[in-house]
Amino acid sequence: MGRMAARMVHLGYGKWVRADRVFAVVPLEAGERGDRRRTYVHVEGLAEPLVASRSERAILADVEAAVSEAAGVPRRPRRRTAGQEELFS
Repeated sequence: MGRMAARMVHLGYGKWVRADRVFAVVPLEAGERGDRRRTYVHVEGLAEPLVASRSERAILADVEAAVSEAAGVPRRPRRRTAGQEELFS
């Protein structure tokens, strides 16, 4: 069975990149942040990083899920934070 291509990851406000082309995600410093500016996303083949409006954590979670899915790795169960209760039993 061949490997699937990784799906696209949303960076916010109409920007999308292939998950397997992302090689660095850098949060912007407080002074650099502004309207629609939260994270620099370095993408293979582009000389300059893209400016994303989503947080680095959200982007990294989507990249991890997409690359794992493409590799055929089963999904991991979501981790619960301390004090978080089950909504349904």
